[in-house]
Amino acid sequence: MTTASTGTGSGTGTGTGAAEGTPRSPEDSSFRAFFDDPRWALALIRATVLEAAHPQVGAALAENSTFIAHPWRRLRNTFVSMRRMFDADPAVREREAARLNRLHARMSGTDARGRAYDAMDRPTRAWVVATLFESAVTMCRLSGQPLDQDTMERTYAEYRAYLAALDGDARELPENLNDFWRYFDRVVEDELEDTEAARVILFRLFDHLPAPALLDGAPTLWAAGRAVVGPLLGAITVASLPESYRRKAGLPETPGAPTLMQGAYLAAGLARFLPKGWIDAGTIIETLSLSPDSDDPRARTVSALRARVKRATALLRLVTPLGGDTGTHPDPVPPTTTATGEGRRSAEEFFHQVLDQTGDGHLDWPDLAAMARELATRLDLDEPEETRLYDAFAAWWKELQTSLDTDGDGRVGIDEYAAAVPSLAGPALIRVAEVLFDACDKDGNGTIDADEYRALFRTAFHRDLVTTDGTYGRSAFVGDFLSFMSGRRPNTPYDPLLADA
Repeated sequence: MTTASTGTGSGTGTGTGAAEGTPRSPEDSSFRAFFDDPRWALALIRATVLEAAHPQVGAALAENSTFIAHPWRRLRNTFVSMRRMFDADPAVREREAARLNRLHARMSGTDARGRAYDAMDRPTRAWVVATLFESAVTMCRLSGQPLDQDTMERTYAEYRAYLAALDGDARELPENLNDFWRYFDRVVEDELEDTEAARVILFRLFDHLPAPALLDGAPTLWAAGRAVVGPLLGAITVASLPESYRRKAGLPETPGAPTLMQGAYLAAGLARFLPKGWIDAGTIIETLSLSPDSDDPRARTVSALRARVKRATALLRLVTPLGGDTGTHPDPVPPTTTATGEGRRSAEEFFHQVLDQTGDGHLDWPDLAAMARELATRLDLDEPEETRLYDAFAAWWKELQTSLDTDGDGRVGIDEYAAAVPSLAGPALIRVAEVLFDACDKDGNGTIDADEYRALFRTAFHRDLVTTDGTYGRSAFVGDFLSFMSGRRPNTPYDPLLADA
């Protein structure tokens, strides 16, 4: 439904007939060409704000998305999904579209005003595609490289075809480009609102944005950069939004923001002329998210960069001894250590890092659904395995409600959780672990061998299998998973899945 809430952009790279337009091959797709375009970073933020300003999308973001608590993970998953959507193999594109439709079908509810929302709502899905197309056109115009009419019409036909591949047809978007602009203006004027989700993205997302793995050891440097970049991006994005929406939402007009916006887009446009390969979005995203103890070959580069970042941070502290006033939070208290030397998370740390996936301060079904979604996405599960995983998490949520929700408000607070931590590792959680094990044990022999582990977990964990006999038995797998999910032990292979930001 939205880039931030589902982990994808618009749709797929397949067409469904002349009525929706016939896109070029994925390799020649205009949208695919944006992947490594520096301007697309600015345009994507703008498009996401326009999506979030739609009451249906804004409600889905507020209730289901992990973009606040785990923004870097969400960025990575979005990029992976977009790559799949524009893969050269039609089967890959169709499989990803089916996965996204299953994901959307699980997102529905009511917003704070009691209005129903549904991530499968077709007009709303069409609006998501519309914002991406319009923001692509706008970014080209603002960077001094406007699209000519023929290119714009071909690109619009591609976007309609992507929507058709996701929804079955593209009738919710006008067939004619001139009619599209009237449609876009009407939705902006009549349907968009000053939603909380849009405000968070514009003004508050950077306030507590966690450092990516690359900068995790440099809180002072990260806080200083965040304090500068956050307001600048907010001002640039606001200045680029349609004037009618800015007026309706009462967004502030920062002096000099239009000039700043123009300069940012022009500078990003010039970066496109760097030698081919200098800017690769996939490599940048992976480098930012790789943990230093990963056995990925690129981790050596990350470790070297982290060392340089730490030296720069030490220099910054010397230059600005009062740097703590820039918004830097105190270094976190390290996990306690048991007599056996095993680190332990505090209950509060585990609650916020792992359980509260949506970052709203409470544990409820959307948090567990987000865990299931993350595992299913990173392990690339097929429909039957994905459904079994969601069902197992749903059973776990019912068990947690019974054990932990003492005030009966339908959610679990940090105090309720801390008072009954052992209740986490009940029969339902064991079932979750068993479903995951079965998903990995492709040959059904009761063990995960090195090939099975690498095939399913390598991308998710960035680690290779390390056991004495080269296999991973069911009991060991279940035991490790329970140790992690009950909050007893940090830094297991599951941290990159559910704890990392």
